[in-house]
Amino acid sequence: MMLSRSSVVNSYLKNSISTNYARFSQSSARCAQVIAIRREDANVWERRAPLSPSHVQRLVRGGVKVIVQPANKRAFPVQEYVAAGAHIAEDLSEASVIFGVKQVPLQSLLADKTYVFFSHTIKAQAENMEMLDSILEKNIRLIDYEKMARADGKRVVAFGKYAGYSGMIDILHGIGLRLLALGHHTPFMHIGIAHNYRTSGQAIQAVRDAGYEISLDRMPASIGPLVFVFTGTGNVSHGAQEVFKELPCVFIEPRDLRFVAEHGDTRVVYGCIVDMHHHLRRKSDCGFDANEYIQKPYLYESVFAKEIAPYASCIVNGIFWRPNDPRLLENEDAMMLQSTGVPKVSPLVRHHTADSLDGCPKLPHRLIAICDISADPGGSIEFMNDCTTIDAPFEMYKPETEENSTRDSSDASTTRMNIKGDGFLMCSIDNLPAQLPREASQYFGDNLMPFMKEILQNDATIPFEETTAISKVVRDATIASNGKLTPNFEYISKMRSRREKEGAMSQVQSDKHKVLVLGAGFVSHPMVDYITRYNDTVVTVASALENEIKLMEKKKFKNTSPVQLDVLTEKDRLEDLIRGHDVVVSLLPYTMHPEVADLCVENKKHFVTASYVSDPIQALHEKAKNAGVKLVMEMGVDPGVDHMLAMECFDEIRSQGGKIKSFVSWCGGLPAPEDSDNPLRYKFSWSPQGVLMVVLSPTKYLMDGKIVERPAGQTYQMGAIPIDFMPAFNLEGLPNRDSVVYKHHYGLQDAHTVIRGTLRYKGFTELICGMQNLGLIDQTEHPLLVANANLTWEEFMIHMSGAANASEVPEKVLAACNGKKQVMAGLKTLGLFNSTPIGDAKTPMSALAQLLARELAYQPGERDLVIMRHEVEGEMPDGSIIKHGVDMTLYGESDENGYTAMAKGVGYPCAVATRMVLLNKIADDGVVVPLKRSIYLPMLKELKKLGINSKTKVTYM
Repeated sequence: MMLSRSSVVNSYLKNSISTNYARFSQSSARCAQVIAIRREDANVWERRAPLSPSHVQRLVRGGVKVIVQPANKRAFPVQEYVAAGAHIAEDLSEASVIFGVKQVPLQSLLADKTYVFFSHTIKAQAENMEMLDSILEKNIRLIDYEKMARADGKRVVAFGKYAGYSGMIDILHGIGLRLLALGHHTPFMHIGIAHNYRTSGQAIQAVRDAGYEISLDRMPASIGPLVFVFTGTGNVSHGAQEVFKELPCVFIEPRDLRFVAEHGDTRVVYGCIVDMHHHLRRKSDCGFDANEYIQKPYLYESVFAKEIAPYASCIVNGIFWRPNDPRLLENEDAMMLQSTGVPKVSPLVRHHTADSLDGCPKLPHRLIAICDISADPGGSIEFMNDCTTIDAPFEMYKPETEENSTRDSSDASTTRMNIKGDGFLMCSIDNLPAQLPREASQYFGDNLMPFMKEILQNDATIPFEETTAISKVVRDATIASNGKLTPNFEYISKMRSRREKEGAMSQVQSDKHKVLVLGAGFVSHPMVDYITRYNDTVVTVASALENEIKLMEKKKFKNTSPVQLDVLTEKDRLEDLIRGHDVVVSLLPYTMHPEVADLCVENKKHFVTASYVSDPIQALHEKAKNAGVKLVMEMGVDPGVDHMLAMECFDEIRSQGGKIKSFVSWCGGLPAPEDSDNPLRYKFSWSPQGVLMVVLSPTKYLMDGKIVERPAGQTYQMGAIPIDFMPAFNLEGLPNRDSVVYKHHYGLQDAHTVIRGTLRYKGFTELICGMQNLGLIDQTEHPLLVANANLTWEEFMIHMSGAANASEVPEKVLAACNGKKQVMAGLKTLGLFNSTPIGDAKTPMSALAQLLARELAYQPGERDLVIMRHEVEGEMPDGSIIKHGVDMTLYGESDENGYTAMAKGVGYPCAVATRMVLLNKIADDGVVVPLKRSIYLPMLKELKKLGINSKTKVTYM
């Protein structure tokens, strides 16, 4: 019988593996030591291993049994480990020492073992403290690669060199794509992304081939000389330079940059290594002293943006940056680098293709790309806001809009990178060595092997103090043993305790911005997410609710310290926290803001919230102004974004000499249409009490020159206002609060109509009116509710409807619903006639709120929606009428880790405002609302990046 080739191969592999298993199981009895290599599960691209098959082979030959946990995505196939003598097994319990690369999931940690991996716990990182607790609880001995260092502090094992290799290969590939988008085919097009190569040697050969073409003068002359600037002098920068040297290159000094950029040869590429002394100047006398700079960086400024960056085609950044260090490039520098004043192309060209013809275009600006290998968002390159990924390695940064884009919005498939137009190509992958996993692992293991013998001496069941046969390198890298932290790392417990009490105040880096967030509900999550994207900021989140604190800890936001605090009872501690932070953000109920704001003023700390300016807050204006404190109010979606979009329209019309004649504004938080299938057409993600209280509030608005007032308790009874925009949503509107005051706030002296209102789906108002008519929206205590804790809704509704018995209830309720059967049916569906106990409630409103919270809560997979509409009418100097229709829709995310629309709509504006305060981009002190152009324009620009968009339709009449 003939066998297929695949059958033969499979048979051979099976026999080979079986033979190896048999051979090594026979010898296993002779192995005194057993180690294991665990499977990496940090992310899909993590294919590295701490030890390669060649390292395993050496260990096996030395009498060590090596167990390898199977992993198909590991860069080394399991067959290679088997051939090296390893045992393949899921169960690692036989091993006394277990090696990995990244953090280990809690459920995978085995008790009484020694683990060796990058734990990221030495700074008491909150996101890894649960893992550290588990390590201590399970009596695990933890050795951390990061702390394995020689006497001079130099680390023994690291992947830095291969971060440089991968980053340089990636950016050369990206430059090829970017230049092609600009109309130039170049030799760089033949260099692929780093992970497409099996080895760096293959990638380097592609670089050499591209270099050969460059040396033959195959670069388009209209591009001009290419200059690569390298920052940093560590392994990362050296790795990048090693790859770069495979091109026909000439290294120059920074002082020669301008000449080369304007007169250089296109048959070579130029490299320039920039060290600290090249770009740092003492502010007082332009001198430089390295030791002084390390101790007092605030005495120095960087001239990188002015004297070096303008002549760079590509910046390869590999420096270590501290929050108080001068940046290489700030946001304002990006616009300058794209300006026409930057030298563009050498005037000494040899070919006619240097002319800016349609087929031979010049570059729009000299700087083509930035490769930030340091991957430090908001760090030495301020406008590098987010790391890119191996999946999406590049993005375009556009200085004029301060936008980063990774996808082409015109491509429905969303798989094509957007590398067209103006801007700089950015690459900032934070796990670059994972692109060359085999060599990175080999390099790492080569450096680890000299310490392997003593690492193997570790027995987690023996007291650490009795483990003597290990060097200082390994001993000083041992973080935990025998259920406690080792002496060198006992400070971690102190840091944790201090952080749990003091939050961000416990940070040792005093040069970081510190933000205190009061309240840890859902709105706080997108806010903290945004603020902590910048490495120069740490956050304390305080809440009285333990479940909110645990959820915040589970989110694992970086640089974030959740603390438990009862603002009402722990006044002294609250003031201590305020005193230790730069900005306080209050997401507490609005009634608690004045006291917190007053403490902020007393301690000269800025205050931000999404709530309306109340009379007590306004009363603090002069006091705050005199103290130099900003009380930044109304920074949510409504109020907040509504103000910004309105003022943008008003200022546009006024800039043309027009007058605002009418302003009608609507906003509503609603369930998405597909999740609104209930009688109220509404759902709650927080207590319904606030929604019900609005029913009792008076309202006032201006309509056609007349003030219309709806008395307290009559706003809904007087009916909803018909809505004709976005007809598919089937909306109705209700006036909200006092709209007339906005005639003054917005400067609408000429307006005959000013209405601000709330949006609901049709059917909401009539059902609410039915509840109100039955006395259910009442805040006074009810005797039946107070006296009978077991009272049911059926019993309560007999009394509230005025019926003598249960049989009369339908007739009485129908009368209260003005004969509308659909309203009565809705009340029945909500459970108002059921025999369900009401529970602990003293007032009809609180009873109803509890029922609605239970029956109309958002369920997993459901999402909410925010709809906003502005209708602005202006009269122009020639008598013509201009109308602005502004629409905004914002949907929540349905997955469990996503944010609701309301959380994004409130949290993001609050976060952006906080960031602006930290950076001194809000000039005014005292009470501040987002009505000034200098505030709302940058905020709207930033919110657009976060997905809070609007569209405006302008019509002329």
